[in-house]
Amino acid sequence: MKVVAFTDVIQVAVLIIGGLATSYIALTTVGHYFGFGENAIAGFKVLMREAPEHFKMIIPRPTATSSQLEINKYLTFPGILSYLAGIWIINLNYWGCNQYITQRALGADLQTARTGILFAGILKLLMPVIVMLPGIAAYVLYQNGHLTQLVGGKDGAYSAMLTFLPTGLKGLSVAALTAAIVASLAGKVNSISTIYTLDVHKKYIQKGASDRTQVNIGRYAVFAAMLLAVLFTWDDVLGIGGVGGFTYIQKYTGFISPGVFAMFFLGMFWKRTTGTAAIVGVISGFLLSVLFNEYAPILFGNETLLYTAWPNGKGGFEIPFHICMGLSFVFTMLLMIAVSFAGPKVNPKAFELDTTMFKLKPQTTVLIIITLLIIFALYAKFW
Repeated sequence: MKVVAFTDVIQVAVLIIGGLATSYIALTTVGHYFGFGENAIAGFKVLMREAPEHFKMIIPRPTATSSQLEINKYLTFPGILSYLAGIWIINLNYWGCNQYITQRALGADLQTARTGILFAGILKLLMPVIVMLPGIAAYVLYQNGHLTQLVGGKDGAYSAMLTFLPTGLKGLSVAALTAAIVASLAGKVNSISTIYTLDVHKKYIQKGASDRTQVNIGRYAVFAAMLLAVLFTWDDVLGIGGVGGFTYIQKYTGFISPGVFAMFFLGMFWKRTTGTAAIVGVISGFLLSVLFNEYAPILFGNETLLYTAWPNGKGGFEIPFHICMGLSFVFTMLLMIAVSFAGPKVNPKAFELDTTMFKLKPQTTVLIIITLLIIFALYAKFW
């Protein structure tokens, strides 16, 4: 874990520096081609003028005259409903229930863990600058005939933008992309080996396993997981290329997020929650997610009090997956509460919550305020 942590720090530094360098060059290139010289600010203004729709953070609800492209955008991010339904479930589940994050947080004291997560959240706010601006710049340059080196469709946009970088910065940007992959992979590998070895193998298969045996078992688990990953991505078996990797991850983690988050939430804050309710929550959360994502429009129609399903361009109708998550979470919570009412008023194995943990130090409060102010400013500007 210490090796992963130190490696992450170095790789994230390279990722941020390389990503910001790429975004800066992209903006100055746009400024150059549109007659404003090597001026990044002027380039950013050109992007806002030439592609204003790419800066909208809230996607409007489709109308009868909306194109399929506009409907597809809404299916991915259904405007303000995303915030009322799925986004907060994704975020709270990721930052609070994801072993990939909690393993790092649990390796420190409470204050350090809080500061680290908040700092990571602030770094996350750089993602639109690093990830989106080069893409929007590529779109604007291509639309105006200044990106002839773009080949292979939109997936080649980032590599086409890298051709504008000087030789040294090209290497740095490639290193940054590699760092992003390796940093994520290293953390996932560490989590896979830990979860299988400690929570499955040692608990149910070989309870007396020595430390050396556990290390070897972890390696075998990682090898099997990587082999399985290669098989699933071979020839794009899962269809990730059709929807994009990020959208695919968000949608399909949404099949398990509602149940897992409901279990953690009630388990921590309601002492009547039972073990049976937790099992019901995990299972029903998944089944309800499958129901709303795949079958609800067929079974209940395209327009109900709970949702509206939209044409997906493939001959069928879909509910935006953020809304599916919200609906799954609500019904999972109701099922868990109903099951818990059949048990004792206070579960003897209930989690004892230490309320003093919620007292924040001034520096923590400052980081929270800074983060919120940046978010509010972004939405005020790009609503």
